[in-house]
Amino acid sequence: MESEGITEEGATNVAQSAASKLAQMGERTKQLGSAIQNPERQKRIILVIVCVALLLDNMLYMVIVPIIPDYLEGLQREADLEQSAAEQHTNSTNSTIHRAPKGNFDLQIGVLFASKAILQLLVNPLSGTFIDRVGYDIPLFIGLNIMFLSTLTFAFAQNYATLFLARSIQGLGSAFADTSGIALIADKYTEESERSKALGIALAFISFGSLVAPPFGGVLYDLAGKQAPFLILACICLIDGVLCLTVLKPFSNRERENMPVGTPIYKLMIDPYIAVVAGALIVCNIPLAFLEPTIANWMDETMHATEWEIGMTWFPAFFPHVLGVYLTVKLAAKYPQLQWFYGAIGMVFIGASSCTVPACKNFWQLMIPLCGICFGIAFVDTALLPTLAFLVDVRHVSVYGSVYAIADISYCVAYALGPIVAGQIVHNLGFVQLNLGMGLANVLYAPALLLLKNVTQMKPSFSERNMLLEDGPTGLYDTIKMEQREKKRKGLCTTIDENGIETFVQRSQSEEESSGGEYA
Repeated sequence: MESEGITEEGATNVAQSAASKLAQMGERTKQLGSAIQNPERQKRIILVIVCVALLLDNMLYMVIVPIIPDYLEGLQREADLEQSAAEQHTNSTNSTIHRAPKGNFDLQIGVLFASKAILQLLVNPLSGTFIDRVGYDIPLFIGLNIMFLSTLTFAFAQNYATLFLARSIQGLGSAFADTSGIALIADKYTEESERSKALGIALAFISFGSLVAPPFGGVLYDLAGKQAPFLILACICLIDGVLCLTVLKPFSNRERENMPVGTPIYKLMIDPYIAVVAGALIVCNIPLAFLEPTIANWMDETMHATEWEIGMTWFPAFFPHVLGVYLTVKLAAKYPQLQWFYGAIGMVFIGASSCTVPACKNFWQLMIPLCGICFGIAFVDTALLPTLAFLVDVRHVSVYGSVYAIADISYCVAYALGPIVAGQIVHNLGFVQLNLGMGLANVLYAPALLLLKNVTQMKPSFSERNMLLEDGPTGLYDTIKMEQREKKRKGLCTTIDENGIETFVQRSQSEEESSGGEYA
């Protein structure tokens, strides 16, 4: 009897302890939920989610550089062995007929690398419009899911066709995740100094992902096989997707009928200021996009570089890129009217550095111009990406999906052409001519940024200025009230005073209801 009493008492204690722990977990969950709902903390968490998504996308973009060529060569060797075993009656000369030519193999690699940027280039106009219609959270979540699927496909792919499919799927995911992520940052950080800083942090993650991925992939590929780096990236992508689902709640039941309608992407493309920025983003990224597929062969032929040196070619450039981001953010906070000048300085840096690449005789000399290129790209990107958001604020509707789809298109143009065109230029004209042409293009384009000199003096439209004075900007949903006021202003245009305040006060209730119905 005593043992039964002790057993019952022990069970009661265990139940009480479990209930206490569950209560504590519930309380902590409530505290975490309230902390997440805090606007400032939520902005920081959103910045983390977006930065991790950009990091993953760029790591997946570059991690295949040391893996795929070697893996495809292994597949080709296995196919040749099987072919030779099946044709034992033929001699060794005839058995080599079925081997893919070196040029054809290089073309396959180039097409595989470029397929992501090509599909992303095609999808971006549609994804930008979709983001403007539904907001930023759903496209970001969709993009993360597609990237997760792409990473798993890379991990288990065993032939060229499956690898090509995985690479193309990644382009589809990037068109949603990258564009919506950058637009979400621009929407949440409405102050120009905060926006520049947040976008600078995002650019630092992009740079880190691009430059650390090749050594990361190469080391894990050698130690643990092809699947290891992709499975690690898939796990990080899954965690980021869960965090996005928890914090942003993309499928929560909230009203979307009042979502403002952004300016169509084709109208943004013909805006001369946005066109100048897009052109600068294309030109400044061409050296990086064209050198990545060609510099390894050039280093091997001219300076007999080791595999370690080729693998570490771009990694030191990460540090000047971060330095460039930091300097541009600090300068933009102090002298915001000179954003165009920072971009022009960056393009001159890129041009001068590109021209000096062919003169390098060893690995350590080569680090200097490559660091200069990445330093200049940091200046251009960090100065001009916030400028796109500002142009949309003052010249169009404050919805950022389409304008950052244009920025993404600019990057994709460079990176789609790089793997396919760069090798052909080197073959026909030479590596020296390629670098001189890229450097000259950057230097000649820099004066075009003078068109942006007076951008900071532009003033918002009437309705937007009135909105900013009364309530202060809060991001995407500011435009709801702005458009509602524009409807009201059009209805009583003959009696509007200088500020428009009396007109809105005198407007009758029935007229307000009809205006609201028209907007909805």
